[in-house]
Amino acid sequence: MNVWIYTLGCRLNQCESEALAQAFVSAGHRVLPSAEGCPLCIINTCTVTAKAEQKARRVIRQCSRTPGVGAVIVTGCYAAVSAAALADIGDNVFPVGGPAKSALLQLPAYLSGASDSEAGERVRSFCTGLPASSDPFAFAATDFTFHSRAYLKVQDGCDNHCFYCRVRIARGKSVSLDRTEAVSRALALQAAGYHEIVLTGCNLTMYGLPGEGLAGLVGDLLTALGPDMRLRFSSMEPDHIDPPLVELLSDKRIQPYFHIPIQSGSDTVLRRVNRHYTAAEALRIIGDLRRVRPEAFFACDVIAGLPGEDDEAFEETKAFVEECRFAHMHVFPFSPRPDTELYRAKDRPPESVRDARAEQLRQLSQRMHAEYLASCSGTQAEVILESRLEGNLWKALSGNYIEVVLDDGPGMHRGDLVKVRFPHLSGKEETIKVSRV
Repeated sequence: MNVWIYTLGCRLNQCESEALAQAFVSAGHRVLPSAEGCPLCIINTCTVTAKAEQKARRVIRQCSRTPGVGAVIVTGCYAAVSAAALADIGDNVFPVGGPAKSALLQLPAYLSGASDSEAGERVRSFCTGLPASSDPFAFAATDFTFHSRAYLKVQDGCDNHCFYCRVRIARGKSVSLDRTEAVSRALALQAAGYHEIVLTGCNLTMYGLPGEGLAGLVGDLLTALGPDMRLRFSSMEPDHIDPPLVELLSDKRIQPYFHIPIQSGSDTVLRRVNRHYTAAEALRIIGDLRRVRPEAFFACDVIAGLPGEDDEAFEETKAFVEECRFAHMHVFPFSPRPDTELYRAKDRPPESVRDARAEQLRQLSQRMHAEYLASCSGTQAEVILESRLEGNLWKALSGNYIEVVLDDGPGMHRGDLVKVRFPHLSGKEETIKVSRV
């Protein structure tokens, strides 16, 4: 059977979609790059913003009305919190979210031998009476369809209680994969020939707490893995980046890219939305990371227009991100989420003010990104080959998360590591062409 898997949202969703893709391929099905010719579509959704949900609904409607599509399975965080509303989109739409989600890994075997015309009824039968709980770490791909790098899920859920966040409702309390099992899975990925592992979680720095935390796992991985295996972090909340973890990040196998969800640089706003650090503490943490990895690419999330953000608070946020010298900012206009404390907050800026502030932050991000790129002029880097482009060119990604293009060479394959040198960069290049060292 042909299957289309479409993923919205974070790297954790991408990791779980990879495991689903592998399960289908292993059972003899084909995962195609579009919904055309697929009787089954799986949409892995996000609920971070209303815009993400709107995009998911649009894709679900399109799939459900496509001739030949017998079933559309909707999973991910949006399915966990709004299953009934999603089911109303169409008779062939089946939401599977929350703890039952990993049961989808058994679906490929259940569909073995089914004809395309049977997809709808088979899926309906499968989705009747799914278990109320299952293993969040069953999503353990060892062969990746959509990425040249390996993804390893080691944590899920979140014990923080940020007043704007709906993801904590969708994914539940923080849970961690056993450290010994995590190392075993990483070694299996290394044996399979992957050169980079992306550690993923809903709140990755909450791994292993209470206890040694993420530092304990990273230390074990660095001891067990070989000198050519790279490690990358999907995202790191600042409140659990502790000194033992910082010191481990000096190891050159840790890729110099750190994504820190800051959300605001104003203490007033941070308190209002129940974040668990001050701007000064976040600044110190980023300074500690820069001390051990001065070459690193620092990215962050910022939410414009949070409740409590007046003009003074916004100026504090701008000053904060400039002092941190973020090379990229993922800017979200505040989106009130149902079932959260701030859903009906009265002290949020008007949408016009929110959107104007978001645009200011995006322009600031572009300037700081250009400055970071310019600082890379003439430096060497190691890139991982991601996909072949037209002609003899490859798209690749550097350790500090810069997309580049380089010429083909004999024996080069997807996932290979190649040493390159950056040219002189102004920071305004649309395409960065590098040469091999």
